[in-house]
Amino acid sequence: MTVGEAQLLATEHEPSSEIAKKVAEGAAALDGPFTTRQLLRLDEALRVADQQTGLTFSVYIGELDEPVRGAAEKLHGQLERSTTAVLVAVSPNQRVLEIVTGPEARKRISDRDAKLAALSMAASFAGGDLAGGIISGLDQLASHAGRH
Repeated sequence: MTVGEAQLLATEHEPSSEIAKKVAEGAAALDGPFTTRQLLRLDEALRVADQQTGLTFSVYIGELDEPVRGAAEKLHGQLERSTTAVLVAVSPNQRVLEIVTGPEARKRISDRDAKLAALSMAASFAGGDLAGGIISGLDQLASHAGRH
């Protein structure tokens, strides 16, 4: 992952995620918008959300084509297990945030729950904390989804 390149962070319930592998390998992937520590915290937040809920949480950071909702939905559709997936798509340059839930995930995370998480994330983003906002939002979404 390089600066300006889209980043899709996802966990598949593997003991060692892609992010952790790249950190261990010292990959140049860490010159994006996050520090190594932030990437590890994001990876942990995704892993915990997945394990607690049985849903698959993913984060996309990068430009979204217009219309942005349609672009986010298209990305969501490309995920494995999209019916139980929750995608948080963030485009900092466009100042856009979209949360897309699959049909099974939507039964556990209402539109209202997603909007509350989005408001919380947006407040963190406005304060300059992209990683913290995403981590907080993932925690809120997982809490609303409940345990599986």
